[in-house]
Amino acid sequence: MSNKEFQSNGLQSVNTRYEKIEILPVSLLDTHRELVEELKELAHSLGLDFGWHYLLDLVWIINQLGEVQDKHILDAGAGTGILQWYLAKHNAHVLSVDRGNRADLPLKFRRRFRVDGLRPEDLNSSSQVVLNSLRGKSSLGTKVKNQVRNLTTLADKPLSSGSVTIYHRDLKELKHVPDDSMDAVVAVSALEHNPPNDLEAVVKELLRVLKPGTPLLATLGAASEKDWFHEPSSGWCYTDTTLKNVFQLPENVPSNYEKYDELMMELRECEVLRDNLAKFYFQSGNNGMPWGIWDPQYQSVGVCKIKAKQ
Repeated sequence: MSNKEFQSNGLQSVNTRYEKIEILPVSLLDTHRELVEELKELAHSLGLDFGWHYLLDLVWIINQLGEVQDKHILDAGAGTGILQWYLAKHNAHVLSVDRGNRADLPLKFRRRFRVDGLRPEDLNSSSQVVLNSLRGKSSLGTKVKNQVRNLTTLADKPLSSGSVTIYHRDLKELKHVPDDSMDAVVAVSALEHNPPNDLEAVVKELLRVLKPGTPLLATLGAASEKDWFHEPSSGWCYTDTTLKNVFQLPENVPSNYEKYDELMMELRECEVLRDNLAKFYFQSGNNGMPWGIWDPQYQSVGVCKIKAKQ
């Protein structure tokens, strides 16, 4: 598909899986209102907050994925983010990878989803999590009461056949994941925390574990003219030239970067994102929206790379 066809199709492109680079239009939020509401409800039930542009990222990735039931999907840089839980709710088997240690994953996630560790050290038992939490500074009586409640509700897991497997690992070396084993790899605003030199190695490793003909779907920060580092969010913003090189995409891959300024203007005027900033943005200047002041300095861009069939 040519760039011209990509632009004229507009949002239709979101529902068609092919290699592309797409700055995410805020109109996605209106087009997929039911999905947006489902994501909000799930996040609220788990006590999670959204990054200021995450709803755009999530809607784009989920629509690119299509049917996920019984698929094996690697969530790269997952942390405790919502995408892995959404996918498990829809009966996918998620390998949740992050270089941050989540061995003491809160029980609120375990009581809703089937969670295990890829290796014993990747996830402590529920009882060990309780013991570790009792070593904190807050009231012992309150902590015991909370943890007993959490333990007694672990049996309330849903009947979903999905699962989440925790793996503590840097994305540059996923040595416990076999070649050609994943039906998809997803990354929500995670890969941009790798500098340009490291990003290429990360993408190469993510492509290694993908089955041929399946997608790597990543959202990152977009830069119009040259790569630059957004210090408050500790994330890089990349031009489409850099993304083409890093994701091994052809020069003529569909891209809408020429609409960067137009899409940025629409983003700045987006009331849905502006009026629903998470509380944590108002508490610090070291984040993507310092001190909660609505002033987007970059946009989200989605990259779809299909691993070549052998």
